[in-house]
Amino acid sequence: MSGVRMDIWLWAARFFKTRAVAKRACELGRIQSNGHPAKPAREVRAGDMLHISSDSGEFEIEVLQLSEMRGPAAVAQALYRETDASREARAKAAEERKAMPHLDASPGRPSKRDRRRIIQFRGRS
Repeated sequence: MSGVRMDIWLWAARFFKTRAVAKRACELGRIQSNGHPAKPAREVRAGDMLHISSDSGEFEIEVLQLSEMRGPAAVAQALYRETDASREARAKAAEERKAMPHLDASPGRPSKRDRRRIIQFRGRS
């Protein structure tokens, strides 16, 4: 096998849950192959460098093996190798997220007293 479609490989390597989501990420420009935006039908070959932006973070990886089938996570991780710089950047981002205070935007339904204060603050009678 000389190459595999980009969306299939991303799905098989478990970067995205479904092939449709992988295809959409390619269309939105969140996947770059060797420094160029990748279309879903672009062929991935062993040795390609990919930059992947997803909900789980930013990844810089080198493709080691090709696969068209989604398998267990251990098999999927053998398909690529993440660069050291990418691994350090993701660890740093995780530390920054942990350091940020968690703000609870909605503590729940206002009590009767809170509701009266809100009405008074808004200037209603």
